[in-house]
Amino acid sequence: MDHMTPFEVGEAHGRRGTRRSFVSGFIGLVAVPAALVGALALGLRAGEARWPLPAWLPVSVSTLLVRDEAGSPPDAPVLYYRDPDKALYALAPAKTPDGRDYRPVRVGEDVDFEPKPAEPAGGGQTGMAQAGGKKVLYYRNPMGLPDTSPVAKKDSMGMDYIPVYEGEAEDGNTVRISPGKIQRTGVRSEAVERRVVSRPVRVPGTVTLDERRVTVVATRSDAFVDHVENVTTGDRVRKDQPLVQVYSPEINAAAAQLIANPGFDGSRRRLQNLNVPAEAIAEMERTRRVPMAITWSSPRDGVVLERGAVEGMKASAGETLFRIGDISVMWVLADVPEHELGSVRIGQAATVRVRSLPGRAFTGKIGLIYPQVAKETRTTRVRIELPNPDGVLLPDMYADVEIGTGSAKPVVAVPDDAVIDTGARQVVLVDKGEGRFEPRAVQVGARGNGYTEIREGVQAGEQVVTSANFLIDAESNLKAALQGMAAAPAAGEEKAP
Repeated sequence: MDHMTPFEVGEAHGRRGTRRSFVSGFIGLVAVPAALVGALALGLRAGEARWPLPAWLPVSVSTLLVRDEAGSPPDAPVLYYRDPDKALYALAPAKTPDGRDYRPVRVGEDVDFEPKPAEPAGGGQTGMAQAGGKKVLYYRNPMGLPDTSPVAKKDSMGMDYIPVYEGEAEDGNTVRISPGKIQRTGVRSEAVERRVVSRPVRVPGTVTLDERRVTVVATRSDAFVDHVENVTTGDRVRKDQPLVQVYSPEINAAAAQLIANPGFDGSRRRLQNLNVPAEAIAEMERTRRVPMAITWSSPRDGVVLERGAVEGMKASAGETLFRIGDISVMWVLADVPEHELGSVRIGQAATVRVRSLPGRAFTGKIGLIYPQVAKETRTTRVRIELPNPDGVLLPDMYADVEIGTGSAKPVVAVPDDAVIDTGARQVVLVDKGEGRFEPRAVQVGARGNGYTEIREGVQAGEQVVTSANFLIDAESNLKAALQGMAAAPAAGEEKAP
């Protein structure tokens, strides 16, 4: 026996090729509102006349409009056949596994894809009726109102109360949803997987020099500048490249003592304390002559950041003649908001883009989180170290910094839409198959890339609801409330109307 879904039934009717079959199948899926039918029927009776119906009105609709209060006429066409207990359908007469006939659904009958309760034996006066081998505990209001009944009945709008079977009440955390309702509400599920969850923190920054790679060229005694090489601010210099020649009376006096007493180590040590280059000291010992001026060279490869030396000037001890900066490695100082500090760690990767070089990105790592929060901006400065081999990064450039937070190891994660956050707790709905859903409290962790880390509550491989989960959660809360009220109706205290 072939079972069909409601939409397969509609398509099968449409394939029959006749106008009557198509309209019948459409009416079977979309019921004409009861208020419209009642108004038309009342108009026909009040006029005490049989008004002719329009010729264009399909036969199935005409039959529906002239039916009496008992339902469809006995000779109305059969749309399909329905299992008396489940949402299973067939186009031809069929039987259930236990030998019962499928119920015919005719044109004009209200169509509901929810499972229908079987009529209780003896007129339906007991709340413990048997339905397809399952015991009906009670019936609940179809509109979600806090109203139950021990017997099958209809509400004020003529809708059947929904049965709650014995098996459905065994697990108080599990909610059962019929296949028809799942299809109509658009419930979708997704498997729980292990994945890397990261959320980038985007903050502004500024390119600066590495403080450890800046050197000042100066004398340790008063001196006069004899000559300055053709080097200006901004020029690139190499290590040991000559920069300036200076004359210092104190250095010359120490050099004379070294030449007069070659074996006296104190004279060499004095020159070294005056920061005289080792090459200059070796030249004095070799030539046995006191030079008129000493040449100072660049201590490293880099860029001339400052030139203070001018030919003929007198330089006091410690005065800056040149300031050299190595720009092969640069710093980026970024201001991270206080509420983001918990997700930033030393060693995390960071991507830097400068506004003067669109389309180019530089990758570095966080080297330091400064131990202070600015009172005015509520931010903390973070230092990122960037390689700058081609020297395109310059001091004081503005930068856009993106810090990749989160662990690089895969963690159990679900889509953000799967988490229902009430503020006090977080819940996901686990899809257990066959229309069964279990609300489960979880402990969440990091969020990023559209996913939320689940530290406790679900495991990889389980299915969680990602769409229409609020509707199922409301159904779960309603079920919990109704189960608390079910004791009295189950005892038969409420009588059927």
